[in-house]
Amino acid sequence: MTGLTQGDGLTISSGMNMGGLEAYVSDACEALRFRLLRTPQDIEDPESEGLDFEPGMTHQIYGDNENIFGYQDLKIDFLISASTLKAFVDINYSKKIDKDKTDGVEADPVLEPLLKILAEGQVLESKQALAAHMASDKVTKFKPLGNKIDEFKSNEESFEIYHVDCATVPSFRDYHAKLQPWLLFFIDAASYIDIDDSNWRFFLVYEKYSLEGETRYSIAGFSTVYQYYAYPANIRPRVSQVLTLPPYQKKGQGSRLLNAIYKHYFKDEKVVDITVEDPSEDFVRLRDFVDTKNCLKSVESFGSLEAVSHGFTDAMASEANKKLKLCKRQARRVYEILRLHYVQKAGGLTDKNQAYKDYRVAVKKRLNKPFQAEERKLAKLKKVLKPEEFDAATAGNITDRSQKLDSLQSQYKELEEHYLHVLERIDSY
Repeated sequence: MTGLTQGDGLTISSGMNMGGLEAYVSDACEALRFRLLRTPQDIEDPESEGLDFEPGMTHQIYGDNENIFGYQDLKIDFLISASTLKAFVDINYSKKIDKDKTDGVEADPVLEPLLKILAEGQVLESKQALAAHMASDKVTKFKPLGNKIDEFKSNEESFEIYHVDCATVPSFRDYHAKLQPWLLFFIDAASYIDIDDSNWRFFLVYEKYSLEGETRYSIAGFSTVYQYYAYPANIRPRVSQVLTLPPYQKKGQGSRLLNAIYKHYFKDEKVVDITVEDPSEDFVRLRDFVDTKNCLKSVESFGSLEAVSHGFTDAMASEANKKLKLCKRQARRVYEILRLHYVQKAGGLTDKNQAYKDYRVAVKKRLNKPFQAEERKLAKLKKVLKPEEFDAATAGNITDRSQKLDSLQSQYKELEEHYLHVLERIDSY
């Protein structure tokens, strides 16, 4: 990290009088703006068809404080072709700090941290070069790489989803290099993948629209999937990264993309199940919504209160896996969501409803298993350790029964609220 604010902020110059320098500290998230360009006119015209949006985070580029030091009224306009992803970074400010008046403290670099994460040759040298590119056949004749696997409409807008395997579409490597930097602005702790690994697969969503009588495309989102080996000759696809760009969020893009990934693998007999790598809270909600909606349609053993009231079974897990490639853990989660759905419909979520009381007990029994395992572990430790050693080894553990019950109730209520949110979303559909 370089620069005054890319680490500990102004405190790293504690020996210097910092009075007045706060005016030279810019919030990188506020200073930076993306603009998806559809026409050359979008570069300069704020009233044009360009799509503007801000980053979700910038700490992976500009440091933990997400500050840029050394400028007043800093504006970073990240202009990018909506189809080819060629870009120009336009940096403007009203005043830059004079290091001769600040004991040699210099302004932070603005462009260099961006160039480090962008693809080689992605950034053009001027607005004029970008305008020429936007008017060229590379933009006007652009077609998505890979195979189209789905198309749909949302709010009168048309979208298409493409699947890409670099082994058959090697030119996608360059496109992906221009695409993946967005991950650092919207997914915390995101990292670039090794695209030379042949097990990666890519799924991209484009808006399809018409301009001057010609079909055009704008990137709307994408996902990466890693195909893990599963003994003896099978695969276990794992959804790794999923991103819908802000202008296209809240339009059903994420659920259509995830469903497109599912449908791509449903027909493959070698697929054991489809899993997810370290999902964010937002993606957990999305996945639960999609899986629950699919199970309502397809999994007969989840089809009624009577069917789900006697507990989750191996037969349920097997049917969910066979029809939807769900792993057993996710199948049980969907089972709990749907059981709550039927309970709520039948008698409401009150203690007067015996089905609801039975449901709570069943879920809490599952949530209590880690506590029971911990108790067994502590019992073994107590037999082999001296009292003072046992106390030291168990410091911080929840050993009081009332604390365990409070923790269990808290976990349950949080889970129930999540499940109800999923069901509310399904009802709205």
